[in-house]
Amino acid sequence: MRVTAWRVSAAAIVLSASIVMQPSQPALADQVLHGVAIHGTVDLPPDFKHLPYADPNAKKGGTLVIASIGTFDNFNPFTLKGNLAPGLSTSGRARGAQVFHERLGQGSWDEPGKEYAYLAESFTVPEDRSWIEFKLRDDIFFSDGSPITVEDAIWTFNTLKSDGHPEWRFYFGNIEAAVKTGERSFRFQFAGTPNNELPVIASEMPVLSKAYWEGRDLGDTKLEQPVSSGPYRIEDFEVGRSITFVKNPDWWGKDHPINVGRWNWERIRYEFYRDGDIAFEAFKAGEFDYRGEASTKNWVEGYNVPALEDGVLIKATKDAPAPEPMQGWVMNQRNPLFQDIRVREALGYFYDFETLNKTLYYGLMSRPTSFYWDSELAATGLPEGRELEILEEFRGQLPEDVFTEVYEPPKTDGSGNIRPQLRQALRLFREAGWSVKDGKMVNAEGEQFSFEILLPIPRLERIALPYKANLERAGIAVTIRTVDSAQYVERVESFDFDMIVGLFGQSQSPGNEQREYWSCAAAERPGSRNTPGICDPVVDKLIERLIEAESREDLIMHVRALDRVLLHGHHLIPQQRNRESWFAYWDRFGRPEQAPTRTTGFFSTWWIEPDRSAAVDAYLGR
Repeated sequence: MRVTAWRVSAAAIVLSASIVMQPSQPALADQVLHGVAIHGTVDLPPDFKHLPYADPNAKKGGTLVIASIGTFDNFNPFTLKGNLAPGLSTSGRARGAQVFHERLGQGSWDEPGKEYAYLAESFTVPEDRSWIEFKLRDDIFFSDGSPITVEDAIWTFNTLKSDGHPEWRFYFGNIEAAVKTGERSFRFQFAGTPNNELPVIASEMPVLSKAYWEGRDLGDTKLEQPVSSGPYRIEDFEVGRSITFVKNPDWWGKDHPINVGRWNWERIRYEFYRDGDIAFEAFKAGEFDYRGEASTKNWVEGYNVPALEDGVLIKATKDAPAPEPMQGWVMNQRNPLFQDIRVREALGYFYDFETLNKTLYYGLMSRPTSFYWDSELAATGLPEGRELEILEEFRGQLPEDVFTEVYEPPKTDGSGNIRPQLRQALRLFREAGWSVKDGKMVNAEGEQFSFEILLPIPRLERIALPYKANLERAGIAVTIRTVDSAQYVERVESFDFDMIVGLFGQSQSPGNEQREYWSCAAAERPGSRNTPGICDPVVDKLIERLIEAESREDLIMHVRALDRVLLHGHHLIPQQRNRESWFAYWDRFGRPEQAPTRTTGFFSTWWIEPDRSAAVDAYLGR
C-alpha cells in the first residue's frame, strides 16, 4: 500500500496509448462495490453519511495559516523537476487529503489498504481480481466547469505512465491497459501474477483534464494555475514568500460523504521561512496557527512563553503513526566504499545514540529496531513458525545471523566513551581489508576511507558532528555538507551522495510500494525511494511474495521476513524517533469529538471557531 510515493517496479510496464471500446460483461462472481480493500472489506456501509472522525456540524470559513520552509517554483506535481508548492502533492500521505487533483477513490485514515468510491460511483471487481471497472459519477466536474469523463481518466493513465514522474510507471507497472466499457465506465486490466492490492492501487489514480494538459509538457515545471477538481484553487502567490488557496464555490464534492465535515477553511495560506528556527520564532509570535514539533529542545524549553501559561497557545501529543518510520544514516551502496556488509555494520558502531539521547534529546527518544517499528509487522525475537518457513527457502543466500541473532543496533553506556564499540568496528574493518596506518583508515592500496555526509538543514549538524568525531578516531575522513533544499533534493534523487539521513515511512498494509523502497529495479531508477541502492535477489523475491499474499496473516509473516533480512543487511544505521507526535497550535479551533486513531486530523477536519479566533487576535494585539 502506497505511503509516500507512487512507485513500483519498472519491469512490468506495458503502455496502452489508445482508447478501446469493449462491452462490459461482468460474470456472476463479479462484485459491484462501494469500496475496495486489499484484504477483507471496507468498514463503512454504502449509505454512510460522513467519516467517523468528521463532524457534519463543523463551522465553515476563516483563513488557516501554516508555515513552509524554503521556496517553490512549480505547481505541477507530475514531474520530477522543480520544488513543488505545498498543498499540491498527489502522493496521498494523508489518506486522501488532496486539495487539488482528486482520485477515483478516497481512503480513510483509520482504514489502511482500503478505498471508497469517490470520482467513481462504484467499483466492479472479479473474483480473481484480474481487473477493476470504474463507473464514474455523473456530477463530477473540473474547476473550469467541464465534466470529468472516461476519456479524461484513460488519457490520464496513459500519459502518467509515458510522460509523468517515473514513480508513476513504477506504481502502475502491473496495470496493463485502460479500456472503455461504456459512456461512464472503463476498466483497468491487470498483468502478472495475482495481486490483491492492484484494485486499490488503480483506485488511487487522480484524473486530469485532457483538454487542459494535452499539448502541455507533463514533465515541465509550471507556475500556472492548472485545471483541477479539488476543494481549493490557487488564489495568490509570491515565490519564496507565500501561496494562498481559496475554496472553490462550485466544487462538485462538497456534499460527498467523504467530505462532509471536512475542508472547512475558506482559505489556506502557506507562509515561507528560510529555516526552521526562524519559523519557530514566528509561530510563537502568532504569525501562523499550527505547528508539528520535531525538536526535543523546542518541545522541552522553547514553548516557555506567557501565551502557553495563559492557555492561548496549546501544546498536545498523540500516538505516532504505526508503523513508526525508520530514520537512519543511509549509506549509498552505489559507492564501492559501502558495498561490503562488514563495512556497513562497522560504521554503525560509531553512532552513539545513548549519549545523544542524554545530552540532546532529554532522554525522550527511542531507537528504531525495525523498518515497520511499533507494529505487528515488525520482526521480533528469532524467526519461528511461518516466518522461519519463509526464510528457510533462502538459507545459504542470507547471513547466518538472520536465523541466530536478534537484530539490535550497537549500544554504548551513554558516557561518551565508545572504546568497546571502536574495537568491534576495527575488527570488522580488518576483515573487510581495511587497517589503520599512521592514523588513517586505509585499504591495501593505501587509499583513505573518506566520505561526505549530505544534510538538508543545519539542525541535523548537531547529530552529524559527534558522529564525525567518533569516525575520525578510527582514521576515517568525513566531510559534512549542508545545502539548500533544492540542491539537496536534486542530489538525492540523482543518487549523488555518500551518506544522508533517510526516513522510511510505511503503511499498515505494505504492498507494491515495497518495490520502490528496496528492489533492484528501483535502485537503478533516479528519483526512487531506494536511496541505499539495495539490490538483493532474496529481497526482490520476498517483495513479490508479500505482494501476492492471499491473507492478512500471510502478509504479516512475509513482511516480518523482509524486515529481518533488511535489518541484517545493515543498509542504514538507525538513529532515533519519537514514539509520540508533538504539535502546538493557537487556540482558534474547534475539532471533532472523535479523532482518527493515529493522526490529529487537523488539516481537513478541524475548523475555526470565530469567538476563539477573535480572542487569540485580541491577545496578540491585532
